[in-house]
Amino acid sequence: MFDKELVKDILTQVIESVDIVEERCDFANCEDDFLDTKEGLEKLDAICMKLIGIGESLKKIDKITDRKLLALYPQIEWKKVIGIRDFISHHYFDLDADIIYGICKDHIGVLKDTLKKIKKDLE
Repeated sequence: MFDKELVKDILTQVIESVDIVEERCDFANCEDDFLDTKEGLEKLDAICMKLIGIGESLKKIDKITDRKLLALYPQIEWKKVIGIRDFISHHYFDLDADIIYGICKDHIGVLKDTLKKIKKDLE
């Protein structure tokens, strides 16, 4: 069995990071909003750093739980969520603002809801 308290603590940090991503992306109506101003570029960079942290933390949860916990929630493509960390870290200059915008607008809310459900289920 895995350390539930540790996993819940990590989930809390990830949920807080997702909240920050949502907040930082809220101003954008399209991917160009990240690219048209210095402030937009700074938000894009900050969002990318949070996505790296989210991916790394979920990778840690997956390892701690012997890859069994996240698998119970198939509504999320965990491999892609975890993989965005590697993509951003290793291909940063190839990064397309459209990808980050799409993550923020189309996927981050579902991720947050699922993370909250996982945490609740562990309690």
